[in-house]
Amino acid sequence: MQITGTTRVFFCIADPIDQVRAPEVFNAIFSRHGIDAVMVPLCVPAARLEATLRALFESPTVGGVSLSIPHKAAAAGIADRPTAAARAANAVNAVRRNAAGELEGDLFDGLGFTGLLDRAGIGYAGRRVLVLGAGGAASAVTTALAAAGVAEIALFDPDRPKAQQLAALLVRDFGIVANAVASNDPAGYDLIVNASPLGLKPTDPVPVDVASIAEHAAVCDILMKNQPTPLVRAARSRGLVAEPGFDMLILQTPFYLDFFGYPELAASVRADDSYLRELLFPAELLPPEIAANPS
Repeated sequence: MQITGTTRVFFCIADPIDQVRAPEVFNAIFSRHGIDAVMVPLCVPAARLEATLRALFESPTVGGVSLSIPHKAAAAGIADRPTAAARAANAVNAVRRNAAGELEGDLFDGLGFTGLLDRAGIGYAGRRVLVLGAGGAASAVTTALAAAGVAEIALFDPDRPKAQQLAALLVRDFGIVANAVASNDPAGYDLIVNASPLGLKPTDPVPVDVASIAEHAAVCDILMKNQPTPLVRAARSRGLVAEPGFDMLILQTPFYLDFFGYPELAASVRADDSYLRELLFPAELLPPEIAANPS
């Protein structure tokens, strides 16, 4: 990849930053299609997020920003023009500057997550779901699930008021059963989603008691680092359907590309994302159809 004075620059902002995978995905797409653009990871502490975003977009060569942990909720309050999806979830994971100089924010995590479930054949309409975490990623996941017709969402987070706030939003905006629960016990749920940071560190505990998960239930751990996580490993060892979060990133990437002004690239990724799956999935988790036919 050649970077010159004409290169359009995108940033992926998080804190910590070492777990992000978006730069790998976008740079693979740009390189494959000969696009003069690059995505750079940038570690920014929460206290400096707004100042950093506004300073970056002072440059006409900056094309956009992708946001990860822990900035999605804060970015919803920074964006001058958040979309309806971003307002509903109170979270933003993509920012661009419009012609008037305003920061526009959108959220694609939910689209990526339901796309992951559809691709994996995991049912969710009419199901009971336990979501671990109540931050920006959990907000995106739960609002997408609520819109898709799940029967019930239970939220577990050590910061219970935060979980209660998200549950109240889901009840208000979607009219579904949603509660902040006092226990992470997965018994009785059809789908368990880890949308918490647990698993980013090797010393982190498994976020639920895998032995208590029902035999018919599915597990999804949306972490982009240390996959397969102990949760995914333990669930698969029981014969459960357990998916990492890589397809959540891959399947929302076309929406990012449309948002950033690359509709042709978006269409290309929608037509064939197998090379991105090869890039992200470790060999032991690579879907059989991709492993048998590498690009």
